[in-house]
Amino acid sequence: MRKTIASAATAALCASLFAATPAVAGKHDSPPKTGVDTSKLQKAVTVNGIMQHLRELQVIANRNDGNRASGLPGHTASADYVSKKLRQAGYTVKRQKFTFAFSRELEPATLALTDPTSRDFETATFDYSGSGDVTGSVVNIDQTIPAGPSPGSTSGCEASDFPAAPAGPVVALIQRGTCPFGTKAANAEAAGYDAVIIFNEGQAGRQELLTGTLGEPAGVPVVGLSYADGVDLAQTAGAKVRVTTSTENDLNRTTENVIADLPARSKTKQADQVVVVGGHLDSVAAGPGINDNGSGSGAILEIAEQMSALKLTKKLERPVRFAFWGAEEVGLLGAEHYVDNLSTAQRSKIYANLNFDMIGSPNYARFVYDGDGSAGGVSGPPGSDAIEKIFTGYFDSKKLASAPTDFDGRSDYGPFIAAGIPAGGLFSGAEGIKTAEEVTLFGGTAGEAYDACYHAACDDITNVSTKALQELGDAAAHATLTLVAAKRGLFPDGSIAPRTSAKKAAKVPGAPQHAAR
Repeated sequence: MRKTIASAATAALCASLFAATPAVAGKHDSPPKTGVDTSKLQKAVTVNGIMQHLRELQVIANRNDGNRASGLPGHTASADYVSKKLRQAGYTVKRQKFTFAFSRELEPATLALTDPTSRDFETATFDYSGSGDVTGSVVNIDQTIPAGPSPGSTSGCEASDFPAAPAGPVVALIQRGTCPFGTKAANAEAAGYDAVIIFNEGQAGRQELLTGTLGEPAGVPVVGLSYADGVDLAQTAGAKVRVTTSTENDLNRTTENVIADLPARSKTKQADQVVVVGGHLDSVAAGPGINDNGSGSGAILEIAEQMSALKLTKKLERPVRFAFWGAEEVGLLGAEHYVDNLSTAQRSKIYANLNFDMIGSPNYARFVYDGDGSAGGVSGPPGSDAIEKIFTGYFDSKKLASAPTDFDGRSDYGPFIAAGIPAGGLFSGAEGIKTAEEVTLFGGTAGEAYDACYHAACDDITNVSTKALQELGDAAAHATLTLVAAKRGLFPDGSIAPRTSAKKAAKVPGAPQHAAR
């Protein structure tokens, strides 16, 4: 889940970036009183129903080079499947096509020290890296070694950081920090460097093998390195390395969103208040993406089918729109395209957005987006706090603990909150490390990732927790029906707040859920 204006995190990053402040069940503020009974929908939305969709998505990936990435046949087949199911359930379905900058790795990157000794390093290709085979001298670029107590390295952020490239092939060794990876790589390329290595910065959560996105195609190979390996390389006098990458980049690849509408019952006061329930349908190119984000899109599809089967359209105060976003994994592009192409009148009718991205992690937590910013992060637009309480109130009623997670625009809700639209949702954890305190609240194993197969080939049908799907799937169904069937609105007067950004707006609106500079 990456954004072109920010760089993606390593596995260890989320241990700090998404460290949530646990909240014990029953300790939250009371949720809004809506008078909506969601029990029938919760009963109808089953783990088996969600798993049926996940199995179909796995079959699609198996038939399409092991992935369902936007711009590749697996995503088109996934969109075909979802569209067919929604039409069969009676929805009006639109397939909203758009173009985007496509990138994928064709062969794994390699990085080896060739002089003064020989050594192979663990490395990874950055998204939008160029292809190449470069053997050259290493040039250290404005590094901070040892790392400072907090992130702040400016290595490679300014053109002046780069000394004139000496004769012969040269490789820039840059430290993570402060500015986007794409800026660092572009500055190196402009200064005449033939390849780029970016190593992690060194603070807690910024030590493991670094990978990420450049945001747009580079003309030279760009690979990542861990902090320890980066320091070793930086301190090797006269170092020469060989860097190889093999990639495919296309500035005009086509993909699509799938959007399905269920109207409200006629003549309601809220008939022009649309609730958009979304999650991304695409996977990364490295794997089938069954948890990320088959779990979210499968749950949304199951909710959509069951709402239609229960004939809930007769009870809806507001229309509901189910959205399956494309190209989330390369920068929330599907959701951005949707929001950016709404007219002013259309945008004003979006009442709220719910986002479900990874709700079946094997070592899961029950994370709720912190719409009111009470855990110390940014807050969402007015109404986001009420959406958060719908989720926390639901978990409290089931005597299940939940915890807040940063509401900083790093998943497909990002473009909505950037437009001032209230939003909320659920998340069960990605590559972040579960703490002992979280084990007390949620079970599972401390010291291990919530999803050890995040963005990997092993994110397959075996990589989901059915218990997580049940608990978070029921909560998703409850929140969806609550928002579309409640006569009272999110705000004290029942109205929609003005479409203005939150006072504490995210610094990077719409940035990826698991990304940082």
